[in-house]
Formats: sequence, structure tokens, C-alpha cells
Amino acid sequence: MKKLGFIGMGNMAGAIADGLISKGLMSANDVYAYAPNKEKLQKNAEKIGFVPVESLLKLMDKADTVVMACKPYQVEGVLQEIGNMLSGKALISIALSWNYEKCTAMLPADVRVQFVMPNTPAKVGEGVFLFEQENSLTKEERMQMMDLFGALGMVAELPASLMGIGGAVTGCGPAFVDLMLEGFADAAVKYGISRELAYRLVSQTVLGSAKLQLVTGEHPGVLKDAVCSPGGSTIRGVAALEHAGMRSACIDAIDAVMNM
Repeated sequence: MKKLGFIGMGNMAGAIADGLISKGLMSANDVYAYAPNKEKLQKNAEKIGFVPVESLLKLMDKADTVVMACKPYQVEGVLQEIGNMLSGKALISIALSWNYEKCTAMLPADVRVQFVMPNTPAKVGEGVFLFEQENSLTKEERMQMMDLFGALGMVAELPASLMGIGGAVTGCGPAFVDLMLEGFADAAVKYGISRELAYRLVSQTVLGSAKLQLVTGEHPGVLKDAVCSPGGSTIRGVAALEHAGMRSACIDAIDAVMNM
């Protein structure tokens, strides 16, 4: 992969492009993007550094690897317009539900396809990229894509049957965590801490706790128990969260996503 082209430049595509360019993984001159909203595309280009192009035709002419990053409902129309122009190229689909099987059904046989589900923390190098096992990239291309995205966070591989639940947890999860951050920060503000400091304290606590689990590999329950002294303040807070149904609420949130 020498030149990367994004079809669509929303939050997710922007996070990936920003991460690749800011970390020096790709030259800004080798990253292209097309989006119908030219004004927004230009503003993002000035902020992130990629090269904006005025048409899909121009993008196809520039890029050897294309990232399908438009809205899922737009993908079919885009593939109908540029399908033949993708011949001989690699297509990375990050559009929800547009997996390997669905994309290949609409494309020439020589288009190499990989479905990836990313999340927005990729922008700061802490993303999760779920690679569908079924794909037609060359071995070299796939390793290159995994290495590239791996530099922006964690890469995991899942069969097609588990991409839905994987995406629900990692793709929707940042919003759920943000809701939790806001809630605990509200509590800190309630008791006198400034809003700015409250967000910093809570965010660092979540970041540190998550990293502690990843590094140690300990069960979250073990790490929780280590903070809970008998009759102490933390276990009282844990009891309050259990009474409010925190864990069942987390499961209910994922159920709501999966049962759309």
C-alpha cells in the first residue's frame, strides 16, 4: 500500500487519518479523501493534513488502497458508481454491516476486500480495530494493514459471526464510557471540584484502571476487591452501583445495540 484514499471523512475516518499522519505512519501527501461536503472536507484537510480531492474518479486515480468510510446507506450507491474502477485495488470497508461477503457480491472478482471495525480512540493511538477473518487481501497487504492500524491501538481478529457483538462493544463502547465519565465528573462538581479538573481526574482514573487490567491480566473483580476494604468507603460505593444495576445496565445497552 503506497497511497490511501478515504471515501467519506466523518469522525471515524478523520480519527484514522489523523492518527496515521500525526504518528508519521503515512505521509500526508499519500493520504487522499473525497466527501460530498466540500467545505467540511477542506476544513478537515487543513486540520489533519490529508489531500482533499474533488471527485470519486480523482480518488480512484490517486489511491491503490481505498477505505470505504461513508455512511452505510450510501455504500451501495458508491459501489455501483465506482465498482469497476476498484478493479485490482484493495478495499478496506469500515462501514457498519458492509462486510466481506456483502462487498464482494457487488465488486469485480479482482478487488481485494477486508472488513474492519474501528473506534474513535484511534485518534489518540488507543483504538480497537476488529479485522474480519474472511478477506481477500494478499498476505503482505493484510500484515501491512494490521501493522498500520496496530500502531493506532489494538488489533483483534474475529469471524464474521462475532463481528456484530465485537463492534457493539468496541464501536459503541466509547459513548457508554463517556457517559460514565460525565456522571462521575458531575458528582465531583457537586462536591466542589471544578468541571475541568473533574473531567481530568475521572478520565485519568478510568485510563489507569483500564491499563492496570490490560497489563496485569487480572480479573476485574480481583482488581475491584483490592480497593475494597472491609466496611470501607469503596465497598459502600460498589454496593450503591450494584443496587442501581450498573452491570445489568451495561448488558442492557449492548442488548439494545444488538437487537436493532
